[in-house]
Amino acid sequence: MMSLAAALQRNAQCKPNKTAIICGDTQLTYAQFDALAGQVANGLVAKGLQAGDRVALSCPNVPFFPIVYYGIQKAGGVVVPLNVLLRQREIKYHLEDSQAKFFFCFEGTPDLPMAQEGIAAFNQVAECEDMVVMTLEQNQQVYNGIPTLSSFIAKQAPLADYVPRQEGDTCVVLYTSGTTGLPKGAELSQSNMVCNALVAQTLMGCQGDDVQLVTLPLFHTFGQTVQMNASVLMGASMVLVPRFEPSVVLSLIAKHKVTAFAGVPTMYIGLNHCQSDEDTSTLRIAISGGASLPKEVIHTFESRFDVPILEGYGLSETSPVACFNHLDQPRIPGSVGQPIQGVEVRLVDISGQPVPVGKEGEVVIRGHNVMKGYLNRPEATDEAMRDGWFHTGDIGRFDDNGNMYIVDRVKDLIIRGGFNVYPREIEEVFMTHPAIAMVAVIGIPNAEYGEEIKAYVVLKEDAYAEETALYEWGKEQFAAFKYPRSVEIRQQLPMSATGKILKKDLKAEVAAQQQKATCD
Repeated sequence: MMSLAAALQRNAQCKPNKTAIICGDTQLTYAQFDALAGQVANGLVAKGLQAGDRVALSCPNVPFFPIVYYGIQKAGGVVVPLNVLLRQREIKYHLEDSQAKFFFCFEGTPDLPMAQEGIAAFNQVAECEDMVVMTLEQNQQVYNGIPTLSSFIAKQAPLADYVPRQEGDTCVVLYTSGTTGLPKGAELSQSNMVCNALVAQTLMGCQGDDVQLVTLPLFHTFGQTVQMNASVLMGASMVLVPRFEPSVVLSLIAKHKVTAFAGVPTMYIGLNHCQSDEDTSTLRIAISGGASLPKEVIHTFESRFDVPILEGYGLSETSPVACFNHLDQPRIPGSVGQPIQGVEVRLVDISGQPVPVGKEGEVVIRGHNVMKGYLNRPEATDEAMRDGWFHTGDIGRFDDNGNMYIVDRVKDLIIRGGFNVYPREIEEVFMTHPAIAMVAVIGIPNAEYGEEIKAYVVLKEDAYAEETALYEWGKEQFAAFKYPRSVEIRQQLPMSATGKILKKDLKAEVAAQQQKATCD
């Protein structure tokens, strides 16, 4: 069984001079990539990291991410990738919940003070023993009292050999939104990650001479498995893009002769609308996931760039790919394709019985891609894993040719720009505001992001607050992809006879308003 660490080391030995990472003016060969990861690994071992210890990593798409990610793997650790937009409160929760012993955090930018938020969180978590800040200044040794990566690896020789791991050992812990409560850490094994990356490689028809443009965030399962890990397994090159800008992406495709691209629907919309005459003829395949891709977007992209888009479906708990449009099968716009090799997908009714072809049912999955379980949450694991099947909560249907269509997502889950946002966390934090008596958060249709977040608020008796002030307060509490873009104060919310807020009534109101606006 090949591990991720073994794959990197093999490429460093077999193709040491092959370009592995490109980012701006920085280029690293596989030998350099492996050596730097080995220095990180040696530093961790010297600090007392034991096999299976968890290490948090907060970093955008710059070379530090794959270097530290694979350094943790070589040391036998477990990577806990964190969304770079998380704020202090959220980082603290993830460090505590994952029981991370070490924390690597990028310095950030003036607009995104990652290290500032990270250091504040780290100082509140006694169990997290050490923190390292990754800075672009190579000679900087300390950042606000925290050692930098430069100082961390300065005296470390590359680890002579990676720490061996078994196929069932945990490889990463990916935090997933779910539908209720706080984020849960999905434990994915070495086998989960390697098998899914190998399948992704096969589905895309990728080879070692491919060049992948990686603008999907690497802390997210999609970019991490389908792009970074798949590239390392095949010894391909990665062009890392920290921030998606359509014109920049098109120029990089032309400059580096990129052959494969993966994105979420909003990225394809941006590329379709970008005026550019860059030569993108080397691009041969594009992948879409994270949310449903509108048919018109597919047609526009494919007619302009003469490149097929393959849609897929998956979740953090499934490493992530579960279904995919296959190159040797007819593609049907709107379908997420067929189950991948080695994975079974069924649709079941409320009693767990399979539904007939053409009928809607809950998507359940089993196979090499399904997680070990939720970290330290046996009850949540038992609820999700029933009779050997992972219950997604998503509703789908199959056609006569075995193509699956996702009909609806989890009832209350909001998917904004490919990121899962769960209303309950937002509601619980809003309820801490001194003026708020009740709140309901829903997703409303949005042309750019798929869904946008809206909060309906009822104030306490005799309390006063303005909608703009509540909006600004919410903005301070959450990562940029989470906070409600719209806050509406109401006298009351629709309620059932049992006192449950009827979110479906709020969604129906929004739909009626949008329908009226369209007719007007």
